[in-house]
Amino acid sequence: MTAPAALNTRTTTAEHELAALQREHGRPLFALLLRLCDGDRQRAEDLVQETLVRAWQHPEALRADAFDSVRPWLLTVGRRLAIDARRARQARPAEVGDAVLENAPVCADHAERAVATLDVREAVKTLTPEHREVLVLVYFRGASVAEAAETLGIPPGTVKSRAYYALRALRRVLPGYAADLR
Repeated sequence: MTAPAALNTRTTTAEHELAALQREHGRPLFALLLRLCDGDRQRAEDLVQETLVRAWQHPEALRADAFDSVRPWLLTVGRRLAIDARRARQARPAEVGDAVLENAPVCADHAERAVATLDVREAVKTLTPEHREVLVLVYFRGASVAEAAETLGIPPGTVKSRAYYALRALRRVLPGYAADLR
């Protein structure tokens, strides 16, 4: 019966010491770790807890006569834990949950994009030179109708008309891409 009572006294003393460390140094430690964690409160709280666990595991460091306060030791341990955690996150791929993947937009792969580019190039070659030059200026080079009209020396209405008929011709040649040509 004596051994468990002594064990309970030591546990209680350790708990009191940790609670005192938390009260006295918890806020400055949390503030430092919050900055090091880029404002991530949960990560900072986890690192505060880990720092206090390290203090509990190394009571000799806290009672050393070499320094007046334990705060520098706690801040150093917390800082090193934050650096280690950041390095560990950078060394492995980012974790994503299933919900993130379900809502992620589906992107075409490079092979599909390359095939589509080749299809469009071949289809554009079937257009008349007048329609082709309007499409190249307006859709591929990003010129406005007025800029295309000035470059080609034709009225803006003609640019619009040629663009309309060129897209219409492409829709016939590229039936699988019709939604993209609207």
